[in-house]
Amino acid sequence: MRHADDAKGNRPESISRYFPAIARILMGLIFATTGLNGFLNFIPQPKAPMPERAAAFIGALLQTGYLFRLIMGTQLIVGVLLLLNRFVPLALALVAPIIVGILTFHVFLLPSGLHFALAVLVLEIYLSWAYRKAFRPMLAMRTKATEAGKE
Repeated sequence: MRHADDAKGNRPESISRYFPAIARILMGLIFATTGLNGFLNFIPQPKAPMPERAAAFIGALLQTGYLFRLIMGTQLIVGVLLLLNRFVPLALALVAPIIVGILTFHVFLLPSGLHFALAVLVLEIYLSWAYRKAFRPMLAMRTKATEAGKE
């Protein structure tokens, strides 16, 4: 059903115009929270023990001394950028490999969290599509380098 035109002859704006902002804020909250939790451990651990291979994987990340902190720091930065609506395409590009890691972790090692991983993947794909104009130059098959100082 179409809405009647208002007094000025304009159609009311569709609610779908808010979807990218809602998805961006939701994804920002997820990554800011999980990234911060990686440093402060404020989210309680599940009572059920983690499967052995999943625990071994997390243990290996922690044993490196840097990789777990790098992943959590990246998630925190991405979350903040998304929440502040700053450098959104860059944030989406930075978090894409982390999302692949999250997805494969849940597919192969901890299937109980797969629904959450898929939800994050859907948000990433949707936002990447919403910001597709920013990604077009990156996806060009051939391009020329610019000289310093010339554009």
